[in-house]
Amino acid sequence: MLAGVAHAASYQYFRLGSKTDVQPTPRSGFALMGGGTDIDDAFRWLCEKANGGDFLILRATGDDDYNPYVNGLCTLNSVATVVIPDRNSAMDPAVADFIRHAEAVFISGGDQARYVHFWQGTPVEDALNAHIAAGKPIGGTSAGLAILGEFSYGALNDPPDDSSLGSAEALRDPFLARITLVRDFLKVPLLRDTITDSHFAKRDRLGRSLVFLARLMQDGWSKHPREIAIDEKSAVLLEVDGKARVVGAGKGAYFIRPGGAPAICEKNVPLTFRNISVYKVPSGGHFDLIGWTGEGGVGFTLSVDRGTIQSTQPGNETY
Repeated sequence: MLAGVAHAASYQYFRLGSKTDVQPTPRSGFALMGGGTDIDDAFRWLCEKANGGDFLILRATGDDDYNPYVNGLCTLNSVATVVIPDRNSAMDPAVADFIRHAEAVFISGGDQARYVHFWQGTPVEDALNAHIAAGKPIGGTSAGLAILGEFSYGALNDPPDDSSLGSAEALRDPFLARITLVRDFLKVPLLRDTITDSHFAKRDRLGRSLVFLARLMQDGWSKHPREIAIDEKSAVLLEVDGKARVVGAGKGAYFIRPGGAPAICEKNVPLTFRNISVYKVPSGGHFDLIGWTGEGGVGFTLSVDRGTIQSTQPGNETY
C-alpha cells in the first residue's frame, strides 16, 4: 500500500500491516550483512530485536519488495519501506518521522554514494543516529552495510556503470582518485575505528580493503583502524556487548587489524604494508569485538610487498 508521496519531494512510502504505530521496547543489535542472497536468520534476528514493533526498510532506489519478504518471516506490527531517491526527499520532515517511529531499521543494498550524497547532513542522518543512540536495532546489506562503520568506502568517484573498485588497481596506487573514504556518517559505538565491506571473497576485495586500512593510517584518520569484511550470503549478528556470531551459507566474515602503519603508502607507488592480522570466522563461529578474539575460526597474517599480498595460510591462501 502506498501510504503517501510528498508534494515537495519524491520519496515513496509503502506499508504492510497495522496503520497505527505501537511502542514496544526494542533491544539493541547490529545485523551486518555481506550482500547477495538475503539471509532469513539475520532478518529474524532483527525482528526479534524489534519486539513486535514496526520494521522499516530504507532505500535510495527500488520499491517495496522487501515488505512481503520480511512480513512472511516475522511477527510484527508493520513492515514498511521508504524510498529516499534524492537530497530533497531526505530533507522532508515526514521521512525522518518514519525513522523515529520504527523499532528496527534495515538499510538495503545499492550504491552507497547515493546514501552519502542524499542523506548525510540531513534529518535522515540525524534520525538514524538518534535511533542507534536510543538502543534500537539496525542492519544493512551491501551498500547498507558499508555505511554502518565509522569509516566507509564512499564510491563517490565510481563510474556510472557501477563497476566495483578492483583490488589490483587499488594496490598499484593507494591514492587512486576512485579511493574515496568518508567518515562520521552513522555513529555506532562498537564500530568506531572500523570500516565495513561486503561481497568480500566473492568479489576479491581483500586488496582494496588493505589499501583502505593503510589510507586511514596514512591520512591520520585513525591510529588503530580495523575492518569487518563480510562475504556474500554471510552476516555478522552483533550484540551490544560486542559479542558476535556469523550466520549464512557464504565464506563468513573476516576481522582484520593492522599491526602497525604502512611502510610505503604513496601516490603512484604500489602499497607495502606488513603484519596485518586476520581472523576468519565461518558460519556458526563467534567473534568478540571488545577483546578482538574469535572462536571457531582461523587466524593468519597478511603482508603486502610492492602491491603483492602474501599470506601465512597454507598455500598462501588469502581467503
